[in-house]
Amino acid sequence: MTTNKAIGNEMPEKTTLTVRLGGALGDFVASNIGDNGSYENVSEYIRDLIRRDKQHKEEENFERLRAELKMAFQQPDESYRPLTSADVIRRNQK
Repeated sequence: MTTNKAIGNEMPEKTTLTVRLGGALGDFVASNIGDNGSYENVSEYIRDLIRRDKQHKEEENFERLRAELKMAFQQPDESYRPLTSADVIRRNQK
C-alpha cells in the first residue's frame, strides 16, 4: 500500500491509497462492487469500511470511558479530595 504522506501535523486534503489485492480478498471486494454488490465502486466501499472502523473505535473509547466513570462514581465519597484548577494543572504538567 502506498500513501502520500503529510508533513508534520498537517493532513493532506486527500490521501491516495494504492492497495493490491488478489485471490480470495480481491474476489470478495469484487463481489461487493457493481450491479450485484452494495457499492458502486471500490473507493465507495473502502470509505465505508474506514467510516465503520472509525465509528467502532469511537464506540470502544466511549465504553472504556463509561466503565472508568462508573467505577469512579461507585467509590465512597470519603475517597474524593477537593482539587483546585492549579492542582489539576500541576498534576498534568508531570
